[in-house]
Amino acid sequence: MADLKKIGDLVAGQFRNLNGRDPGQWPVIPRMMCALGTLLGVVALGWFLYLSGQQEELERGEQEELQLKDSYRMKVQQAINLNGLRKQKEQVNEYVSSLEKQLPSKAEMDALLSDINQAGLGRGLQFELFKPGQVVVKDYYAELPIDIKVTGNYHDIGAFTSDVANLPRIVTLNNMNLVAGKDGVLTLEAIAKTFRYLDKDEVAAQRKAAADKAKGAKK
Repeated sequence: MADLKKIGDLVAGQFRNLNGRDPGQWPVIPRMMCALGTLLGVVALGWFLYLSGQQEELERGEQEELQLKDSYRMKVQQAINLNGLRKQKEQVNEYVSSLEKQLPSKAEMDALLSDINQAGLGRGLQFELFKPGQVVVKDYYAELPIDIKVTGNYHDIGAFTSDVANLPRIVTLNNMNLVAGKDGVLTLEAIAKTFRYLDKDEVAAQRKAAADKAKGAKK
């Protein structure tokens, strides 16, 4: 206990009367503690100025690593399913091709209008109105509405609508209004709509219009 007390007094004595003295003249223990404090301060400052930035960069790298792993797993899964996706693409292309075959070209529209007219005449119906309207051009196809008004008996009109639905080209009957007249004669008013695919000039015009519209929106 006496030795510890002497050591404690010795250490305490080295810290007395330090005020006003040059640190270079301080006793050994105060100088060592000052040097240690300076070293710890430099380490702490280096941590905040350098190592903390490195830690943030490391965390970003870890996040990027996780993202790359997820992307890799996704690409591996896609590679595994590649053959299936190719088959699905072929099926979709075949389906689209079959639909396109049901759309007449611009040159075939007259023949289609004749088919609709013949479908009614073939059932013994009387056309009071058969008036093609203005062609409406959409993004990928054109739509032609036709105002029709036919008269006949119930069964013939029903057969006519069935014949129109079964035409090799796509034709729909819209806004149908059936009115009963004298002697069981019925009058059907409707708008028949048929569709055709766009020719090259029309496709180019549509693309140009879409591009001009996009430019106008940016302004």
